[in-house]
Amino acid sequence: MPELVRRKRILAELEAWANAPEKGLPEELFVALTRLVPMINVDLLVRDDELGTLLTWRDDEYYGPGWHVPGGIVRYKETFESRIRLTAQGELGADVEFDPEPIAVEPTIVPVRRERGHFISLLYRCRLLGPPAEVLRLSRAEPEAGQWAWHRTCPPNLIPEQDCYRRFF
Repeated sequence: MPELVRRKRILAELEAWANAPEKGLPEELFVALTRLVPMINVDLLVRDDELGTLLTWRDDEYYGPGWHVPGGIVRYKETFESRIRLTAQGELGADVEFDPEPIAVEPTIVPVRRERGHFISLLYRCRLLGPPAEVLRLSRAEPEAGQWAWHRTCPPNLIPEQDCYRRFF
C-alpha cells in the first residue's frame, strides 16, 4: 500500500504543477509527457494559386533549421478550430478560414529522438483572410526562426518530419 500512496502523491504534485493545462504546460512537464504519449497537432496548409505554399522557418533543438508547414500542438480541452486560429495568429500574424475536415492525418515517429518523437498531425487546408504579418516576412537570404515565405515548389530543406507533405506542393 505505501507504493500506491506514493504514486498518488506524485500524480497530485504533477497535477498541481500543471496548474492550468488548457493554457499550456510548464516546459519540463510538457517535454516529459512527450516521452510517454503521442502529441496531436494541427498543421496549416496555406496555398495560393499564384504564390505557392506559405511556410515558416524554424530552427530549434528538436528539428534543426528548415522550412515547415505552420502548426501547433493541441492543448488540453482545446478544439482543433481554436488551435488552428491561434497557430495562424502566432506563426503568421494572420487570420485564416479553413476546411472543417483535415485533408490528411499523418503519424510521425522519430526513432532517434525520445522527446517530441511521436506525433499525430492533422493537416488542414487554410485560406488567409488578410496578408500575413509583414514584420515576419523573410527579409534576407538567410531565414531566421519565425519568418515566413511563399514557395512555388517544395523546398529541399523542408524539415524531414514533414516530408509526408511534399505531395501537397
